[in-house]
Amino acid sequence: MRIATATAYQVAIQNLQDRQVDLTETQVRLTSGKRVLRAGDDPTAAARAERAAAAIDRSTVSQRAVEASRTAMTLAESALGNAVNLVQTARETLVAAGNGSYTAAERKGLAAQLQQIRDQLLSIANQQDGAGNYLFAGQGAAGAPFVSSPSGVQFTGVGGVVSVASGEVLPATVDGQAAWMSAATGNGVFETQRVNVSGAAWIDAGRVTDPALVQDLRYDVTFSVTGGTTTYTIQPRDPNTGTAVGAPSSGTYQSGSAISIDGIAFTITGTPADGDEFRIMPSTPTLSVFDALDRAIEGLRSDSAAPTDVIQTTNDGLRNLDSVLARLQSVRSAVGDTLHRIDGVEDRLSALKLNAQTDRSNAEDLDMVQAISEFQNKQTGYDAVLKTYSMVQRMSLFQYLG
Repeated sequence: MRIATATAYQVAIQNLQDRQVDLTETQVRLTSGKRVLRAGDDPTAAARAERAAAAIDRSTVSQRAVEASRTAMTLAESALGNAVNLVQTARETLVAAGNGSYTAAERKGLAAQLQQIRDQLLSIANQQDGAGNYLFAGQGAAGAPFVSSPSGVQFTGVGGVVSVASGEVLPATVDGQAAWMSAATGNGVFETQRVNVSGAAWIDAGRVTDPALVQDLRYDVTFSVTGGTTTYTIQPRDPNTGTAVGAPSSGTYQSGSAISIDGIAFTITGTPADGDEFRIMPSTPTLSVFDALDRAIEGLRSDSAAPTDVIQTTNDGLRNLDSVLARLQSVRSAVGDTLHRIDGVEDRLSALKLNAQTDRSNAEDLDMVQAISEFQNKQTGYDAVLKTYSMVQRMSLFQYLG
């Protein structure tokens, strides 16, 4: 079979070009480190790599959201820690105010200290994160969530929390209503109150003696002084309507002796006057940090406060501060639990992202050792073809005759 010289040249050049393209593609894969550069290289592997890339992107977005939640919760935990310290300082100040040797002016000085603490707590409650969002706005507020007014501090936000955009439900805010405005009144079961007292008597916070007997009732304790003997009458009432429930009970009053009814006990001390009235109300989650301080401040600022009034103010103030302190500590603990959960979520996201990166690498990355060996083999083959072509192209009749 006769092969023309032009055909031989064309076949050789085509072979050279094919080898050069193959060598170039191998070099491109080496420099990129990728086995699959186009979907056509390996459609199955390309699809796996695409799914893995989407999983990596989702994990990255979730990690950003988790980090935003971590930042907000860290700031909230720190703010609540500062609030707890301030309330403890206020409690110490109120304990000092109970000193019977203090003058009205000295008590006013302590009231001024409590006012400063109250203002600091308001600033903490309106604290923002780095992005200008209020930490304790709940589900949002048009402005600062806590606004001071003549009637006290009001919460203008929306209860609840805002969650970050993540596969996990993680908060970006704290429910300010629950944290600052929802402590239990009284001792958590009932609240003792002085309703109409003209004598020199005060009431303590009370205690539960038998939880099984406690009823959700209001108790009006009215004193009667006749012939030097002081007695009291306890009338149970509906806490909402004030309607009498059942028959009243009575007893002879002794200062400092506990009075018990329906599984609760309280102590009234001093000398009540005829007609003096105390009240026992069921506890409700309506006490705010600011109301607790405002009541104490108002009581300490009074110029006409009798010693028994001061005792009642300090007793009630300590009881209320203990309640709001417990509430703040509870919310702080919940935020700490959230931070712990964020650590777990972050670990899971990191594991998912690493798994997706590994899957993508397995699908499209190049085995460098194998690729280098393949490149060297192809380079050697290309060199051999070049040498062969250089020898064959001189084997023409014209060159021979020449």
